Amino acid sequence: MGLLDRLKQVRKGVPDDDIAGRTQALVVHGNEFGFDPFGLSRESVRTAATIARWLYRHYFRAESFGIENVPTTGRLILVANHSGQLPFDGLVIGSACFLEPPQPRLIRAMVEFFVPTVPFASYLFSRWGQITGTPENCRRLLSAEEAVLVFPEGARGISKPFSKRYQLAEFGKGFMRLALETGAPIVPVAVIGAEEQAPAINVRPLAKLLRMPSFPVVPYPPFVAPLPLPVKYRLYFGEPMKFSGDPDDDDDLLDDKVKQVKNRIQGMIHQGLRAREHVFW
Repeated sequence: MGLLDRLKQVRKGVPDDDIAGRTQALVVHGNEFGFDPFGLSRESVRTAATIARWLYRHYFRAESFGIENVPTTGRLILVANHSGQLPFDGLVIGSACFLEPPQPRLIRAMVEFFVPTVPFASYLFSRWGQITGTPENCRRLLSAEEAVLVFPEGARGISKPFSKRYQLAEFGKGFMRLALETGAPIVPVAVIGAEEQAPAINVRPLAKLLRMPSFPVVPYPPFVAPLPLPVKYRLYFGEPMKFSGDPDDDDDLLDDKVKQVKNRIQGMIHQGLRAREHVFW
């Protein structure tokens, strides 16, 4: 795309989503075959970004605020609230960091342990840059100056009942230990919209039988495979938070630091809810 075309887009208010150019601009530590140590492929990222762009721009009509708070280089931990039965919130956060800033940033999301057991999911997620959420995987990525997305609520957040929407569940402490160990700044992220994308009832006996964190049933077809409703997403990226201390401290000593991050995100959620006029627009 030439400079004249870009200027025309700006005048018309059309986002400059040059997927090929942005993919090429990503920092990818690949081998001679084009794959990084975790299986990421730049070509696969380009394909995934094309699909994600449509969901981000047209289906969820997402808006991002404070994207300038996401550093363009260096190790980084993004910490966000989690909800919606299926992890579209991770997709939208990753899309925002890829599409919105002048320099795209590849976000490596830590996925639940059960995801690689789903047929094809392990292969696709690794090609797209998403990693099983173990401390060692996260440590290796941060050592390589990557940006990692974590959801400290885990399965407790994504499967919370609709009556508990926008009320943060208990945060795990692993992300704080890694931040202290690696010196990575934490960018808090508040996600508005995901809580309403798939209001569901969790059938716990079936979830236990299938060894899944939840088995959501929604009140609309296809009932057991919760396609997200076309809610409007709003993302709020807070200023980076830096912490110091011993990563091997007891949990009690880390509680205050974890609560600072949790309270920051909860406050951003409240501000976002007050600012929005409707769930779907």
